[in-house]
Amino acid sequence: MKNVYVEGIQGMGKSTLVNRIAAAIPKMKVCREGDYSPVDLAWCAWMSEQEYKSILEKYAPIQDEIVKATVREQEHYIIPYTTIITDLPGFHKDLENYEIYNGRKTISELKEIILTRYKNFTETGYLFECSFFQNIMEDLILFHMLSDEEIVAFYRELYEVMDTENFLLLYLYSDNLEEHIKMIQKERCDNNGNELWYQMMSEYVQHSPYGRKNGCTTFDDLLNHFRHRQQLELAIIDEVLKDKVMIIPAKEYDIEPLITFIV
Repeated sequence: MKNVYVEGIQGMGKSTLVNRIAAAIPKMKVCREGDYSPVDLAWCAWMSEQEYKSILEKYAPIQDEIVKATVREQEHYIIPYTTIITDLPGFHKDLENYEIYNGRKTISELKEIILTRYKNFTETGYLFECSFFQNIMEDLILFHMLSDEEIVAFYRELYEVMDTENFLLLYLYSDNLEEHIKMIQKERCDNNGNELWYQMMSEYVQHSPYGRKNGCTTFDDLLNHFRHRQQLELAIIDEVLKDKVMIIPAKEYDIEPLITFIV
């Protein structure tokens, strides 16, 4: 069975597609955003042994929960910290500082971590959400401000070291991103109608090095970022991934042919 990576810009329905595939093929090992994943580290703390021991000591009341959630990879300890429910003050904010994204690693460190983990991953039958493009792309564009050519070159290098025989990317695409973004802008609100997702995403772009350099403050700035990202991801698909990808119209697809193709 292939390793399936579900990708697309925010609001394309990635989580829904992952859930539908997981329901249709229960034997697949599902890695949703925030879970421990053998390839991606979104919402996960990446620690040395010394850092890990320090966290266990600092948060002794939930030490058992931390240990239970931790996965060790060689000399590093990985904690999918958002899966740990606690009201201990500062725990989640503290663990966030050990993530590899949002400019917390140098570009050389980031590349080495990603390339090494993908190279070491040799299992099959996994279903990944946002593990190949979204989190990596946002970091390369917004925080390391690499050129399109540099990003394509990185993905070419990544594709050369990973298991491509069992690789399949399902890419949810829309030629009307504005409509989709406005839709989730209204959908992802709290009970009082506050646009939580839009506010969070807008501030994320605005306060990034890219956002500060380019004065990104408006809806159009966010939309243009997503348009650029989708265009760049499609270029990588065309130039690097080629026939290992199925481009799917967002929220307008038949699940049965996809399931047949995966199995």
